[in-house]
Amino acid sequence: MKKLSLIIILLAGFGFGAKAQHDPSDQILSTNWDVIGSVDFKTVKETEMYAIFGNEIKKYANKPFELEGYIVPIKDGMKQTKFMLSTLPINQCFYCGKNGVPIMVQVELKEPIKFTYQTVKIKGTLKLSTANAMDNPPISLVGGKAL
Repeated sequence: MKKLSLIIILLAGFGFGAKAQHDPSDQILSTNWDVIGSVDFKTVKETEMYAIFGNEIKKYANKPFELEGYIVPIKDGMKQTKFMLSTLPINQCFYCGKNGVPIMVQVELKEPIKFTYQTVKIKGTLKLSTANAMDNPPISLVGGKAL
């Protein structure tokens, strides 16, 4: 849980649109990632931050949604069912090595997939959380499967 909290704090602290120096050919760009990146945050106090969801992302809430990205594990292990999905590879993440914080969502799969440094395509139900973003990921794909 501490790793997840760190990820959320970093996401909240730097925002989804953090600028970074990276290999542009590695970054995943898509209309669906643009939808995810449209979320803003409101800081209430040092320990409270809330996602502000615009109409663009709200129209996808609780519906099937597909993303391609890189696995950022939350827990150790070669098989993953719950992880963060990123627009940049793990070796280009701020907290994992170098550069800024990429756009990320939490993924919860029905069946585990093997960790890979290559991109994966995931389809699941898009969930938006209005809870404190310092404690809970504001955006997730649940009940997902790897394509």
